[in-house]
Amino acid sequence: MVLKGVPVSPGIAIGSAFLLHRDELQVEEEEIAGEQVASEVEKFKRAIQQTKEELFGIRRRVARNLGEEQGRIFDVQLLMLDDVMTIDQTITAIQERRRNAEFIFWENLQKAISTIESSDQVFFRERASDIRDLGRRVLHNLLGIKQLTVAGIQSEVVVVSQDLSPTDTAQMHRRNILGFATDMGARTSHAAIMARSLEIPGVVGLKDATLQVKHGETIILDGTKGTMVVAPDKRVLEHYRGEQQKYLQWSSSMAALKDLPAKTLDGYSIQLAANIEFPDEADSALDHGATGIGLYRTEFLYLSRADLPTEEEQYEAYSAIAERMLPDAVTIRTFDLGGDKFSMYLKGQPEANPFLGRRAIRVCLDCPDIFKVQLAAILRASANGNLKILFPMISGVEQLRQAKEIVSQVQEELKARGFSYDAKIPVGVMIEVPSAVMVADSLAREADFFSIGTNDLIQYTLAVDRGNEQVAELFDPFHPGVLKLIQQVVQAGHRASIPVAICGELCAEPLAAMLLLGLGLDEFSMSSISIPQIKKVIRSVTMDEARAVAAHVLEMETSQQIKTYLMEQSRRLYPDFLPVDVV
Repeated sequence: MVLKGVPVSPGIAIGSAFLLHRDELQVEEEEIAGEQVASEVEKFKRAIQQTKEELFGIRRRVARNLGEEQGRIFDVQLLMLDDVMTIDQTITAIQERRRNAEFIFWENLQKAISTIESSDQVFFRERASDIRDLGRRVLHNLLGIKQLTVAGIQSEVVVVSQDLSPTDTAQMHRRNILGFATDMGARTSHAAIMARSLEIPGVVGLKDATLQVKHGETIILDGTKGTMVVAPDKRVLEHYRGEQQKYLQWSSSMAALKDLPAKTLDGYSIQLAANIEFPDEADSALDHGATGIGLYRTEFLYLSRADLPTEEEQYEAYSAIAERMLPDAVTIRTFDLGGDKFSMYLKGQPEANPFLGRRAIRVCLDCPDIFKVQLAAILRASANGNLKILFPMISGVEQLRQAKEIVSQVQEELKARGFSYDAKIPVGVMIEVPSAVMVADSLAREADFFSIGTNDLIQYTLAVDRGNEQVAELFDPFHPGVLKLIQQVVQAGHRASIPVAICGELCAEPLAAMLLLGLGLDEFSMSSISIPQIKKVIRSVTMDEARAVAAHVLEMETSQQIKTYLMEQSRRLYPDFLPVDVV
């Protein structure tokens, strides 16, 4: 039996299935007598305290093994657990309704999960796993039931689960986990990010894998194609073992490219940079041959806490990555968050569609005091390295001018405070909404560089929510309309003599590499693990070949025609590149 999902981390894993199947806890509603209320409230408080101690223990282990930044993932859950309002509401409900603690808590948990899953923002929907994981942990402690986790896995297995929480993924060890597969999830889920971080095969969105697989059953997980083979026969097993060896040999050959330049056969150079979230990911970027950080996402500095990060805290984080990457450049994207994170500073009613509302640069301009703190930290850190500033979600020239004016104000304030900074720090625009493409010529006259964020550009152009499984097949990076928008941005940037980078998932696709090269992009920025294979493509072709491919693609009418053609050209120009098909 073969199951199909979403490939999120390449490679082939063969092993016994470890079924991390968590049945929904059965919580019965029970009426309690008046004299039992106090003891029921105490039971709830003990469960909260026990859960807090467990999370503190996990946080310490993760910080010790993976670094402090990874450990801070659990600060979010600890903050949720410390939410006085939630605790008080549960206690009040127990006292007023005289119902058992686990039922009241379970009821509140379902409401919270339902609210966050109805969010229009993919990021926040995926954070539902945080709440679900935390709630499950509290319920287990309330009911006195031991929770099944991955922490105690001693043998080599392939983990199969409905979903993997941050708690699960952060406790995984590469020596025991051969790969993992989930029923739920998308390319940006915790499971996907951790699979790439651990460099093990990962497939998500398998829908019902947990119902089709038995614990201990032999399975094959293909993280390149996004498939899972359940109970393979001897012939299939032997075939995939051969494919696994080919992949390992190919990976080894990719590692040998680390110190070689990303240069075409006719001498045209491309910058290959890495996308990161934490400063300690710089080591992985360098290990895979990155020549800079093309996208440093700063959101986690804000999401891992209840208060706002100080200028000094941000300065230390930005300085660390700037110094580590010298002499290469680090592009820091200013925070791309919704207004809900800063609701205490913003006036107005909750938004019906926050994904199209106050987020990213819109929040920055609405909250200049918060924006200035981040800009001050970036500017100060620029004295310690080669930094660039990138503004997300710019839709027109007015926004860019306003943002640049605030940068100028902060520079004057820093000068008055006696701090040094790079007075010529490059300021760029992230092109991720169609209106920015339409006015790219005007933006190019005001910006020092462009960076195309294909993830959002695709979903805004095609009107497709990339996190919605019901329309996932419509999220098509090879759509002719998307490719023509990319071409327009490149042409506008080059007319103004500014470089154009691309930092979405598309540039990590081997099938797209030659096309993007031919479109004239100057820099590709991607997950570190993808850099070697894209470098291999670049070093296997000439610019004339890439331009001819791009010109032909732009004349095609469907994405299927484009993908078929690109596969044909890939096999013609570098037939031994991949041991397995990439589409």
